[in-house]
Amino acid sequence: MVDWTFINKVWAKWASTSVGSSGEALKAALLINYDPTGPSRLLSTIAKLEGIKAGPIELGQFVDFIKHGKLQRESFCIGPNEYVVTSIHENWFCARCMNTSKPAGEGAIIQQTAAFLLVALYEGSIGSASRAMVAVDQFAHLLGKKNL
Repeated sequence: MVDWTFINKVWAKWASTSVGSSGEALKAALLINYDPTGPSRLLSTIAKLEGIKAGPIELGQFVDFIKHGKLQRESFCIGPNEYVVTSIHENWFCARCMNTSKPAGEGAIIQQTAAFLLVALYEGSIGSASRAMVAVDQFAHLLGKKNL
Protein backbone atom coordinates (compact mmCIF):
# COMPACT_ATOMS: atom_id res chain seq x y z
CA MET A 1 0.00 0.00 0.00
CA VAL A 2 1.33 3.41 -0.94
CA ASP A 3 1.86 5.88 1.90
CA TRP A 4 0.37 9.00 0.26
CA THR A 5 1.26 11.24 3.18
CA PHE A 6 4.90 10.30 2.66
CA ILE A 7 4.64 10.76 -1.14
CA ASN A 8 3.04 14.21 -0.78
CA LYS A 9 5.65 15.35 1.72
CA VAL A 10 8.64 14.04 -0.23
CA TRP A 11 7.34 15.34 -3.57
CA ALA A 12 6.65 18.83 -2.21
CA LYS A 13 10.12 19.10 -0.68
CA TRP A 14 11.91 17.63 -3.72
CA ALA A 15 9.94 19.58 -6.35
CA SER A 16 10.47 22.89 -4.52
CA THR A 17 14.24 22.55 -4.89
CA SER A 18 14.50 20.62 -8.17
CA VAL A 19 11.71 21.72 -10.52
CA GLY A 20 10.67 25.05 -11.93
CA SER A 21 12.65 28.22 -12.16
CA SER A 22 15.61 28.64 -14.48
CA GLY A 23 18.13 27.78 -11.76
CA GLU A 24 16.61 24.38 -11.01
CA ALA A 25 17.75 21.10 -12.54
CA LEU A 26 14.36 20.28 -14.10
CA LYS A 27 11.82 22.27 -16.05
CA ALA A 28 9.04 19.75 -15.28
CA ALA A 29 8.40 16.42 -13.58
CA LEU A 30 5.65 13.80 -13.48
CA LEU A 31 5.18 10.99 -11.00
CA ILE A 32 3.06 8.18 -12.44
CA ASN A 33 1.59 5.24 -10.50
CA TYR A 34 2.99 2.24 -12.32
CA ASP A 35 2.97 -1.46 -11.49
CA PRO A 36 4.10 -3.58 -14.44
CA THR A 37 3.20 -6.75 -12.53
CA GLY A 38 -0.32 -5.61 -11.66
CA PRO A 39 -3.48 -6.66 -13.49
CA SER A 40 -4.13 -5.00 -16.84
CA ARG A 41 -7.28 -3.37 -15.46
CA LEU A 42 -5.08 -1.44 -13.03
CA LEU A 43 -4.69 1.91 -14.76
CA SER A 44 -1.66 4.09 -14.30
CA THR A 45 -2.50 7.59 -13.12
CA ILE A 46 -0.60 10.79 -12.59
CA ALA A 47 0.21 10.90 -8.89
CA LYS A 48 2.03 14.23 -8.98
CA LEU A 49 3.11 16.77 -11.56
CA GLU A 50 5.02 20.01 -11.58
CA GLY A 51 5.69 22.41 -14.45
CA ILE A 52 3.68 20.56 -17.11
CA LYS A 53 0.11 19.67 -17.98
CA ALA A 54 -0.59 16.10 -19.02
CA GLY A 55 -3.84 14.31 -19.67
CA PRO A 56 -5.04 10.71 -19.36
CA ILE A 57 -4.85 9.92 -23.09
CA GLU A 58 -1.28 11.14 -23.36
CA LEU A 59 -0.41 9.27 -20.16
CA GLY A 60 -1.96 6.07 -21.51
CA GLN A 61 0.08 6.28 -24.70
CA PHE A 62 3.28 6.87 -22.73
CA VAL A 63 2.61 3.97 -20.34
CA ASP A 64 1.83 1.70 -23.32
CA PHE A 65 5.16 2.74 -24.83
CA ILE A 66 6.88 1.61 -21.60
CA LYS A 67 4.85 -1.59 -21.12
CA HIS A 68 5.38 -2.82 -24.66
CA GLY A 69 9.14 -2.32 -24.51
CA LYS A 70 9.20 -0.02 -27.53
CA LEU A 71 12.14 1.97 -26.19
CA GLN A 72 14.50 1.45 -29.13
CA ARG A 73 11.92 1.23 -31.90
CA GLU A 74 9.56 4.15 -31.42
CA SER A 75 9.38 7.69 -30.12
CA PHE A 76 7.07 8.95 -27.40
CA CYS A 77 5.36 12.25 -26.65
CA ILE A 78 5.07 14.25 -23.47
CA GLY A 79 3.17 17.49 -23.91
CA PRO A 80 3.95 18.99 -27.31
CA ASN A 81 7.38 17.36 -27.47
CA GLU A 82 8.38 14.13 -29.18
CA TYR A 83 11.31 12.21 -27.73
CA VAL A 84 13.63 9.47 -28.96
CA VAL A 85 15.46 7.22 -26.50
CA THR A 86 19.23 7.74 -26.49
CA SER A 87 20.39 5.38 -23.73
CA ILE A 88 18.82 2.56 -21.72
CA HIS A 89 19.90 1.37 -18.29
CA GLU A 90 18.58 -1.15 -15.78
CA ASN A 91 15.76 0.95 -14.29
CA TRP A 92 15.98 4.22 -16.21
CA PHE A 93 16.47 5.65 -19.67
CA CYS A 94 17.30 8.97 -21.29
CA ALA A 95 15.71 10.61 -24.32
CA ARG A 96 16.23 13.74 -26.40
CA CYS A 97 13.50 15.93 -27.82
CA MET A 98 13.25 15.80 -31.61
CA ASN A 99 11.08 18.88 -32.14
CA THR A 100 12.48 21.40 -29.67
CA SER A 101 12.90 25.07 -30.46
CA LYS A 102 15.50 25.48 -27.69
CA PRO A 103 19.04 26.06 -29.08
CA ALA A 104 20.67 23.71 -26.53
CA GLY A 105 17.90 21.12 -26.86
CA GLU A 106 15.69 19.38 -24.34
CA GLY A 107 15.77 15.97 -22.76
CA ALA A 108 13.96 13.54 -20.50
CA ILE A 109 15.03 11.05 -17.89
CA ILE A 110 12.54 8.35 -16.99
CA GLN A 111 13.23 6.25 -13.91
CA GLN A 112 11.18 3.28 -12.74
CA THR A 113 10.88 2.54 -9.05
CA ALA A 114 8.91 -0.25 -7.38
CA ALA A 115 5.62 1.68 -7.63
CA PHE A 116 6.20 4.67 -9.91
CA LEU A 117 7.61 6.10 -13.09
CA LEU A 118 9.36 9.41 -12.55
CA VAL A 119 9.50 11.52 -15.71
CA ALA A 120 11.97 14.39 -15.45
CA LEU A 121 12.23 16.99 -18.22
CA TYR A 122 15.15 19.37 -18.62
CA GLU A 123 16.49 22.00 -21.02
CA GLY A 124 20.05 21.88 -22.27
CA SER A 125 22.70 19.32 -23.08
CA ILE A 126 25.29 17.29 -21.15
CA GLY A 127 25.66 19.51 -18.07
CA SER A 128 21.90 19.90 -17.77
CA ALA A 129 21.40 16.16 -18.19
CA SER A 130 23.88 15.50 -15.38
CA ARG A 131 22.07 17.89 -13.02
CA ALA A 132 18.73 16.33 -14.00
CA MET A 133 20.06 12.84 -13.26
CA VAL A 134 21.21 13.93 -9.81
CA ALA A 135 17.72 15.30 -9.09
CA VAL A 136 16.10 12.08 -10.32
CA ASP A 137 18.46 9.95 -8.22
CA GLN A 138 17.68 12.02 -5.13
CA PHE A 139 13.95 11.49 -5.51
CA ALA A 140 14.32 7.78 -6.31
CA HIS A 141 16.49 7.39 -3.21
CA LEU A 142 13.77 8.98 -1.07
CA LEU A 143 11.15 6.62 -2.52
CA GLY A 144 13.47 3.68 -1.99
CA LYS A 145 13.45 4.33 1.76
CA LYS A 146 9.82 3.13 1.75
CA ASN A 147 10.32 0.52 -1.00
CA LEU A 148 8.28 2.62 -3.40
